Amino acid sequence: MYKNKNIIIAQHLLIWLVLFSIPFALSYGQNLETGRLIAHFLIPVLFYAIIFYLNFFILIDKFLFAKKTLIFVVLNIIIIGFFMLAKEFIEDNFFSMLIKNRPPENERVGPPFKLFIYIQMLTYAAPLLFSIAIKTTKRWVRTEAERKEADNFKLQTELQHLRYQLQPHFFFNSLNNIYSLVDISPDKAKSTIHSLGKLMRYLLYETNTEMVPLSKEIEFMRKYIELMKLRLTDKTTVESSFPISEPQINIAPLLFISLIENAFKHGVSANKESVISIDMITQESSVIFQIENYNFPKEDTDKSGSGIGLPNLEKRLHLLYPNKHEFIQEIKDGIYSVYLKIIT
Repeated sequence: MYKNKNIIIAQHLLIWLVLFSIPFALSYGQNLETGRLIAHFLIPVLFYAIIFYLNFFILIDKFLFAKKTLIFVVLNIIIIGFFMLAKEFIEDNFFSMLIKNRPPENERVGPPFKLFIYIQMLTYAAPLLFSIAIKTTKRWVRTEAERKEADNFKLQTELQHLRYQLQPHFFFNSLNNIYSLVDISPDKAKSTIHSLGKLMRYLLYETNTEMVPLSKEIEFMRKYIELMKLRLTDKTTVESSFPISEPQINIAPLLFISLIENAFKHGVSANKESVISIDMITQESSVIFQIENYNFPKEDTDKSGSGIGLPNLEKRLHLLYPNKHEFIQEIKDGIYSVYLKIIT
């Protein structure tokens, strides 16, 4: 912070040093009239600097940004008028040789008096307008930075909420699957609980980051599919395919698991044959995930799921990958298919 402040001070000093040096540079090697230089250049530049910093540090914040525009305008008219009179007073009293060298009134060549005053006022207004421009720009930059920070905080808060919402949803669905195994196959139920513990460890401790390696997500999905197979009968066939050589792609965690859960939830029947097909491929920086399964609608009395998985996924995709994902769901001839493409 202090380093930046020192840089800004150095920049301001350099600018004013350059301004004060201009007449010396332009008149290099020529006979320079010191009195004329001081009266017509250095003193006005000093007054410009006072007007600039008076507005930059005090008046703009206190009046213009506080919506006291009339007071701000009146004060600046008084200040500019004061410096214009001060300049004339200094010339008349301390640089009398300039007055002596002036030609008579009837021989002077120059703009009319009113135009001269108008030009003088515009000249003195320049540092005022410059200070307003810089101050307004700085304020806009700061406001934009604060807005972006607020938007980012809101995004992270919402994503965290969705992630926390997903964890109990996943656990709840898994417990329902284990519950169905307890009476049928107690040994399988024990094995399932052990496998669920490993999955929950990943869910709780390794998904609290914005991005995870795709390889970890693939490993998590493979373990979950094996877990779900334990409760299936021979009537259901599960086919899964993942990239053999896992690319170095990072992705937001837990985007695909809701789709797999949904397939096992709606694509399995106790008395009908069914197939669940899960396929993932990668293309450069894109991940394409597809699932096809038979669609067996659940009865209204079935409360085994919370129904938040897919809405949660759509919200997260919208927040994490705006304009960088494609999500399509379709039911055709009793087959539910989903296509998800993410550009990382």
